Amino acid sequence: MQKKQTSQLEFIAIMASLMAMVALSIDALLPALDQIGITVGFKKVTDGQLLVTMIFLGLGIGQLFFGPLSDTYGRKKMVYAGFILFVFASFICVFSESLTIMIAGRILQGIALSAPRTISISIIRDSYEGDYMAKIMSFVTVIFIIVPTLAPALGKFILDYYSWQAIFYVQLFFAVIIGFWFAIRQPETLPKANRIPFTLKVFITGTKEVFSFKQTVACTAISALITGSFMVYLSASQQVFQLQYGLVDEFPYIFASLALTVGAATFLNGKIVMKYGMEPILKWALIGFAVVSVLYVIIFYNTVNPSIEILLLFFGMQFFFIGFIFGNLRALMMQPIGHIAGIGAAITGFIATLFSVPLGTFIGSFVNTTALPMFIGFAFCGCLSVLIYYLLKRLT
Repeated sequence: MQKKQTSQLEFIAIMASLMAMVALSIDALLPALDQIGITVGFKKVTDGQLLVTMIFLGLGIGQLFFGPLSDTYGRKKMVYAGFILFVFASFICVFSESLTIMIAGRILQGIALSAPRTISISIIRDSYEGDYMAKIMSFVTVIFIIVPTLAPALGKFILDYYSWQAIFYVQLFFAVIIGFWFAIRQPETLPKANRIPFTLKVFITGTKEVFSFKQTVACTAISALITGSFMVYLSASQQVFQLQYGLVDEFPYIFASLALTVGAATFLNGKIVMKYGMEPILKWALIGFAVVSVLYVIIFYNTVNPSIEILLLFFGMQFFFIGFIFGNLRALMMQPIGHIAGIGAAITGFIATLFSVPLGTFIGSFVNTTALPMFIGFAFCGCLSVLIYYLLKRLT
């Protein structure tokens, strides 16, 4: 049972909105990467991917600060701090005239958004646990998925009638609305009696405790692999669909339809997780993700891109399995560390990002003329994730 008075539906909507700011900041910008490149001076096609991967780098760094500080000062104050920093970072992006400044602004945006993203998970863990937490995470993710389905179309609409800078102003508008909603309607979930003074010793002790739980460590490793592979899609999808397939106008709708497959699976997960349990569902989703990836590599190795219909079929299957992975994976990751949810979310999030950003950047650098390198990356990450899951089960 949730411990606070906000209705469960509104609680889910608020948490989804906090997480959705990350998706809005990434996905709304995708149709504008070429125009931004003209302004800031991209030197090669893959430079646009940096505007996606670097915001993830900021997310990883920021969690190390906002997560532990939320254990000390409460969840809400740190979310406010994140939104204020996001405003500052957005203006840096708007007035950027070089790739270096734009990347710095995107990293700072990621640091700022790590507050609502990470702390929303801590708030959910404060309020729920076990399979019920997985169920709530699934429904939060369903609402969160609405943003990626709409954001590229919103970005393209703004780009057609205004400029790429206007996309950042729209993001700021939504940040203000969500920030006020959160402030007014969401109660603090960490009582003062349960807060932990922030010291280096507490941070080191919390880190050691996180690493003492095999389940948390294994799930963090899997999260890094799946997030890294998904990051490749986010950063290179514009390149694949607009440049390789020439689907410039269709890109927002393709992106939206694929996001809906994640949403459908996540919604289904919320319906069945209480019956079947998060561990069996996660196991079969990881296996499915790996099998589909390997199958694509076998069929299309050393060939040109398949037809767009075939590519979308494989992407759709991949993302359907991903819809069963993230909510269950986060719930399993946080289950043993609920008593240090802030530090725990920060450490696990940072470690996952520390490995997923270089991994995603490396794989994405090979996505030039075909989508095959993306699926090779999917296959590697998927198979290794399955191996880690089975090692975990043998050790526990």
